[in-house]
Amino acid sequence: MLAETAPPVVMPDKMPTLRVVPMPSDANQSGDIFGGWIMSQVDIAGGIAASRRARGRVVTVSVDSFVFKQPVFVGDVLSFFTEILSVGRTSMRVDVSVFAERNPVHPCTVKVTEAVLTFVAVNQQGEKREVPSLPG
Repeated sequence: MLAETAPPVVMPDKMPTLRVVPMPSDANQSGDIFGGWIMSQVDIAGGIAASRRARGRVVTVSVDSFVFKQPVFVGDVLSFFTEILSVGRTSMRVDVSVFAERNPVHPCTVKVTEAVLTFVAVNQQGEKREVPSLPG
């Protein structure tokens, strides 16, 4: 298994935006979690951060980078950490880093994925709108 050779890491010292445990229905016949499932969770976590910053609805417009570093397995506890990298007039770029806590008998944390996505703030009709300025 690749994951056992990965050096353990320490997660960021902040609250994750999202935490989730993949289930058997999220895995292929070899027990690896589908990359598409991980991508959807990254999109959810990034969207949470973007909608908080935009104070409303956002849509994903691009995935600027996406790197799978280690496989993810059923039962891993995944933590998704987000950081707003930049904010434009209507859009923002969000970094998402994903860590897996695994093997409760001999706990180990590994970084499994990192991605950068771009979101655009939209109104209820789906039209672009400005991202509000940060208070004071």
